[in-house]
Amino acid sequence: MGVSFDLFGTLVTADRPVDPAEAVAAELEARDVSVPDDWSQAYAERHVDAPVGAEVPLPAHVSHALASRGVAWTENAVRRAVVAAFDPAVETAPGALESIEAARARGPVAICSNCSVPELVSRTIVRAAFDRDDFDAIVTSVGCGWRKPAPEIFELTADELGVAPEELKHVGDDPRTDGGVERIGGTAVVLEDSPLESVPDRLAHTSGGTDR
Repeated sequence: MGVSFDLFGTLVTADRPVDPAEAVAAELEARDVSVPDDWSQAYAERHVDAPVGAEVPLPAHVSHALASRGVAWTENAVRRAVVAAFDPAVETAPGALESIEAARARGPVAICSNCSVPELVSRTIVRAAFDRDDFDAIVTSVGCGWRKPAPEIFELTADELGVAPEELKHVGDDPRTDGGVERIGGTAVVLEDSPLESVPDRLAHTSGGTDR
């Protein structure tokens, strides 16, 4: 058996900008990138025609939004601005360490998380109470190109852990996205109505389908 955990909202809470467009704009201006007057509208528009379930990295979205308004920039200013705009303060959720330990006692463990911002997952883990070495694999949507509930991200997670898809148990707080593991025959351990502290016991008794 392998176990994967959603990161944001499950193992940690991480603050995010109240207004992402405004936060990105401030970081762009700090790097001498001109921000168009209608930036909020440009940021909200869809600029990349991606397949259903695919992840569009936020730097790519911002780059296309700027280009749609005729704005140019140099080197990797857009990527650096996006990363800086989403630099989080992190709190580890109660029960996270115990849940990870319980999962490790049963097999390999991964993080499987939706995140469109490069470096955000690694920065979050550095600031959490657990370590990168607690996980055998880190799979993110920005890294693999697919967002939960797409089956591809769960298939990759199982492959990275060296387990069959049906042997993967995924722990998360969102039945819509985290429940996508069922598409590959795995088990969703959904924390919709129960705390993270319940995970050690639930991992011991869950087999197949969804455990809420």
